[in-house]
Amino acid sequence: MNIGQEVLHTLKDEISEIEYKRYISHLEYDIENSTSDMAIYYAPNALVANWIKSKYSQKLAHLFEVKTGAKVTIAITLKNKQESFVKPQQNSAPKKQNQQHSLLNPSYTFDNFMVGGSNQFAYSATKSVSENPGVVYNPLFIYGGVGLGKTHLMQAAGNVFQNQGKSVIYTSLEQFFNEFTHGIRTRDMDRFRDKYRKCDILLIDDIQFISNKEGLQAELFHTFEALKAEDKQIIFTADKHPKKIVGLEERLQSRFEWGLVADIQPPELETKIAIIKKKCEINKIKLSNDIVHYIATVIDSNVREIEGILSKLHAYSQLMHVDVDIDFAKNILKDQIKENRVSLTLDAITEAVAKDLNLKPSEIRSKGRSKNIVYARRITIYLCREHTQSTMPQLAKYFGMKDHTAISHTLKKIQELIQNDENFKKKIDELSNKITQAQ
Repeated sequence: MNIGQEVLHTLKDEISEIEYKRYISHLEYDIENSTSDMAIYYAPNALVANWIKSKYSQKLAHLFEVKTGAKVTIAITLKNKQESFVKPQQNSAPKKQNQQHSLLNPSYTFDNFMVGGSNQFAYSATKSVSENPGVVYNPLFIYGGVGLGKTHLMQAAGNVFQNQGKSVIYTSLEQFFNEFTHGIRTRDMDRFRDKYRKCDILLIDDIQFISNKEGLQAELFHTFEALKAEDKQIIFTADKHPKKIVGLEERLQSRFEWGLVADIQPPELETKIAIIKKKCEINKIKLSNDIVHYIATVIDSNVREIEGILSKLHAYSQLMHVDVDIDFAKNILKDQIKENRVSLTLDAITEAVAKDLNLKPSEIRSKGRSKNIVYARRITIYLCREHTQSTMPQLAKYFGMKDHTAISHTLKKIQELIQNDENFKKKIDELSNKITQAQ
């Protein structure tokens, strides 16, 4: 058993059997092209690769360090990408610097990034930087919530730079910190500085974790100054604006804001639907429009969660040899949706609908029979039933109705409207998306 297999075998004892069989067991270790500081695994498809990369890369790296005593970077890629991944090792010496730490995911490109109103500005800025590195928007600082596409955009630019023959370093702040402390411990800071200050492009993910790390901030400041002096492009990502990173030195904050700060907001419903359809197309997963809309409206805007859901549906479908229909999807995702429902309250949903339709929450819960109030009440009842664990008697009490039969009758009427009134269905979907994003 080789070291790569040993690590997977150890991981098996530390995670659930279901997750191991569904994802980890499909990994293949590339013993021929892996090195002492890089472990290459191949996944069967992009969904599995991205899921493992986001959830288990650090754990796998830790297990390698425990077994070998060396710090190893984990590369999860696709088997059909093997040639492009290892190609830099076969080129002449100048190209080796490109290969050194450019662990970019080749599936992250500008072409497969779904653009909408929520991310148009960040997309345009990153695309512009990829066309004119070191000239416009240097540094570029992209911030936004988890799973909204910051890393995708950063690596899309990195892939463009790498294809241009530039030496690209892509790293997380955690990896940067680990190498920094290793350099101090081994008294080999020259090697660390040579690596990070002599590249053409520096991409650092999750820069917010630099908070309150004074020594690391000083090192990054001098690295920044060295690269900027030579017009080398720098891109950072974070979960918040530089001004909101606690414990950030003023001089670093000012450097982060020198170029351009671009944010990514949660995607609107149409963009989320487009993302799901694109992921299905890439991974050859067949889902009806009803299922796509269902996933888009009941799951929040975290793209990684969406990828995980698609992978889960695909895995269940393959293992159980059944086609995925709407009932199958609801059953498979019920536990996940139940978790999302816990934090939603009847008051929160009612307030969201009231705000959107320019009404007071008290009007929706009243016995008013005007057309706009009845319309709003129907939508609210439906969303409360879909997004909370409230029973029909509880809903009847909340909305001041006679009993659960009144709620049942209302829900039947709503289902008819959804089937026959496209505008009503669209409003339901839009509000459902807003509610799940607001959690």
